[in-house]
Amino acid sequence: MLAAELIDPMLPALKPTDTVEQALDWMQEHRTGQLVLIDQGEYRGVVSEELLMDIPDIDQPVSNAMRLFEQIYVYEDQHLYEIMSLIIQHRMDVIAVLNEGREFSGTISANELLKQFAQELGVQEAGAILILNLNERDYSMAEISRLVESNNVKIISSYFSSAAYGMPDRSRLTLKLNRRDITSVISTFERFGYHIEAAFANAPVESIDQERLDSLLRYLNT
Repeated sequence: MLAAELIDPMLPALKPTDTVEQALDWMQEHRTGQLVLIDQGEYRGVVSEELLMDIPDIDQPVSNAMRLFEQIYVYEDQHLYEIMSLIIQHRMDVIAVLNEGREFSGTISANELLKQFAQELGVQEAGAILILNLNERDYSMAEISRLVESNNVKIISSYFSSAAYGMPDRSRLTLKLNRRDITSVISTFERFGYHIEAAFANAPVESIDQERLDSLLRYLNT
């Protein structure tokens, strides 16, 4: 999913002449700690609630309290993962989207972005989670997919975490599968020499810590 598809049309953009009071009201209404500030269609930065609260005269223009992130914006054709990385790195509540001409197109909300990210990963889909511990040189998604699908199970999403330097056998591959009962998948992986670090599913799985399973299920159901 691209930035242009993630723009929240309900989020307002502030103008330099808007008052501190107006900005705080909008932030409260939209449950965000930041809003983008634009001037005649040009992106200027991000206004922070934290800084606005320090201004005693709420009739002042928000331009007096603007916190600039001149380099923190995305273009319309940037991918969801790139946007997520920027928002996490800079701890932003919102991020501006610009078109090819560097004109302001709209605002992406971090909260809505997280929901979309979870949807892309299949977090809300019913099914098991399986974590494999493997040597990086043995990693082959084609082979892993073949083993999973040989049990009439499909991979909804996957995430590969590279090992730390000097620990080549500590890479992790997290798989979200489309079935809860993955006992047959686990047996297949074990038969082919894969080390299963953890597995979580609604259906009981042999040799897996039930307490860890129950904790994850409680978290997913909240």
